[in-house]
Amino acid sequence: MKVKNVVIAGLGGQGVLKASDILADAAFRAGFDVKKSELHGMSQRGGSVSSDVRYGEGILSPMVPPGEADVLVVLEETQVEINRPTLRAGGVLIAPDVLAPEALKNKKSLNVALLGAASTVLDIADEHWIAAMHANLAEKLHTLNEQAFEIGREAARARGLS
Repeated sequence: MKVKNVVIAGLGGQGVLKASDILADAAFRAGFDVKKSELHGMSQRGGSVSSDVRYGEGILSPMVPPGEADVLVVLEETQVEINRPTLRAGGVLIAPDVLAPEALKNKKSLNVALLGAASTVLDIADEHWIAAMHANLAEKLHTLNEQAFEIGREAARARGLS
């Protein structure tokens, strides 16, 4: 399999790193070689945060080179243009506007909802996503986040992303 490059970006406290943990775990469970890196910036003060996840066969570096992200997931609209240079020509941008404003019961699950949207263009089976969510989130959050993931998937399909 060709290497898949995914960048997840947002602001500190939005769950960028948790989303990248779930993605990396799901890809690993699917049998891929996975590398992940993080750039925290001023994350404790609501500053920019990004995480690169690369998976496929024989991944040597965790960093996604500029202009080579197949998928860019951005959790905060103000971070779209800042991170757009990471996206390759023809790559897929997934931003909060993929969801209707009232779609989520809990805004803290936006990261998982946007992962759900990303899952429609990433070759990882559903059972690996669910197992990764369960492994990376507290049990009391499983149902809420499974619903958010599905809301993201449905929104992406409605927009023709899959």
